[in-house]
Amino acid sequence: MKLKQGQVWKKEDKYYRITQWSRLTIAYKLSFTLHAPEEPVRKVSKKEFCRLIKGAELCPQEV
Repeated sequence: MKLKQGQVWKKEDKYYRITQWSRLTIAYKLSFTLHAPEEPVRKVSKKEFCRLIKGAELCPQEV
């Protein structure tokens, strides 16, 4: 799985948008619809983020 800044992942009724990607940590915002207001930024390790999105699908990038 390749993680990149700006990706949006959907799992059940939650959307996770990667706001900052680094070698060891991921900063993301959570929302409950694709274009809804997002919650504050949360920082977790890459391993924790991968566990969060396990079984999720990558939403297509808007052009």
